[in-house]
Amino acid sequence: MVDAREYHERTKHTPRQFREMEFELNFDNQPRPTKVYADLPRRSLGDVVDPPETPALSAVATSTAEPDVASTGAAGTSPEPISGDDLTTCCHYANGVTKTLERGGEPVAFRAASCTGKLYHVDCYAVCGDLEGVDPGVYQYDPGSDAFHVLREGDYRGVLAEATGGQTGVAEAPVTVVATSTWWRNAWKYRNRTYRHAFWDSGTVIANLLAVAHAGGRRTEVVAGFADAPVVDLLGLDPEDEGPLALVPVGADDPAPDPPGVDPIDPEVTLDSDPVDYPLVHDAWDQSTLPDGAAAVEWRGRFPADEGDGADDADGADEALATHGPGSGERVELDPVDAGTASARPVGNTVERRGSSREYAHESISDRLFATVLDRALAGVPTDCFDGGDGVLDYYCLVHAVDGIESGAYQYHPEADCLERLGDTDRETAGHLAAGQSVVGDAAVNVYAMADVDAVVERFGNRGYRLAQLQAGVELGRLYLATYAHRRLGGRGFTFFDDLVTDHLSPRATNQTPMTLFAFGRPA
Repeated sequence: MVDAREYHERTKHTPRQFREMEFELNFDNQPRPTKVYADLPRRSLGDVVDPPETPALSAVATSTAEPDVASTGAAGTSPEPISGDDLTTCCHYANGVTKTLERGGEPVAFRAASCTGKLYHVDCYAVCGDLEGVDPGVYQYDPGSDAFHVLREGDYRGVLAEATGGQTGVAEAPVTVVATSTWWRNAWKYRNRTYRHAFWDSGTVIANLLAVAHAGGRRTEVVAGFADAPVVDLLGLDPEDEGPLALVPVGADDPAPDPPGVDPIDPEVTLDSDPVDYPLVHDAWDQSTLPDGAAAVEWRGRFPADEGDGADDADGADEALATHGPGSGERVELDPVDAGTASARPVGNTVERRGSSREYAHESISDRLFATVLDRALAGVPTDCFDGGDGVLDYYCLVHAVDGIESGAYQYHPEADCLERLGDTDRETAGHLAAGQSVVGDAAVNVYAMADVDAVVERFGNRGYRLAQLQAGVELGRLYLATYAHRRLGGRGFTFFDDLVTDHLSPRATNQTPMTLFAFGRPA
């Protein structure tokens, strides 16, 4: 069985690999971007309504499970019980169709969250208690209709609570959303690299879900520690085809009942293509599974309980994870705009206007705009593993056109709110690092999230690799939202030549490898 470190090494991109690649896409065998059940009933659980008017920049900056009630305008109040409208709205703005445009004379549906290759292989399942207007059950969200397929009737939240070992967020949430990936729907184009993409793409979906839930003043977080087999059985999945990636509990103070028995289900899925098997993808997922709730508790126990346990030094570095605090390089202090004067574009409108910039002007962007995007998007992801701003990643920026900041390669230090200069760079080099995509060098800024995969796997096992990729994916999604919250900015995620990025950012990043890349600036 392949180790996560071996998987990562075997799926790196290199210039030689690109030169010698003979793979061609078979458009006659392209899978549809949605899951279609042959025999399950489908019902509306509510209407899509406008999310709260909370600014997107405030919603994405929430680094803990509890929402920042001051930013949502909900201070001193409790949110209303979750309704069918709330659930439908959360799923719509996370993974629904938000626009349909004509391409080549044909209508093309675009989803709320970005996805590699626009292949939309991530699905959302809702495991509900008794919500307002919704019977308890297990439901699969249909992005095209905003309705839900009914997998099971009854309250099965206790199954998820048991699978997590009683994790508080899941055990007390009135609804938990499960994000999955159908491997073939992405592997059709990206083959073995799909396991990486599963977490990038579920991360952008989850970033939207967190933003909408937090905007409404609801408790929510990302739960990575859970036993996989009970979730597979509950959803009626075949993990050779589709695997669960993360749980997102929404709401609080509604304890799940004891888990009922889970009878096997095997819903028939209608295929429109002939899946090609990429065993490395499923093997990489399978080797990171946890067998039961006790194992999930043990896994979470490997993480520092709080920031005062000595794991981090004064500059935010973690020796065990080989992350880096500020060094001796020249520092550039950043000055993000405060909440009172920042863009007030609300979450829903930001999701609807989100795009993927294909061309950039060479115009510079303001240093405060740049600082605000980083400050809000990289404030920390609320998970069951790390509290607040902790995590397993470092962030590096290739700056090409920011007012008052010299072009160059920098490490971004969220705790110190500064850049540290590492060396020179240029637009041509930036495009080469991004798998030869010159458009990346045209952007004002390139942001790389990087991790020491060896250190992460050594400390947290193969499941830790999931966490690293998932954290990077959520922050990728938050970079999209923080960028498109501003009228004159655009951005997009890109792929890269892994080892060339490490070399360019060394010696600081010698031990690290890129998880994700996001480029933003002025759209052309």
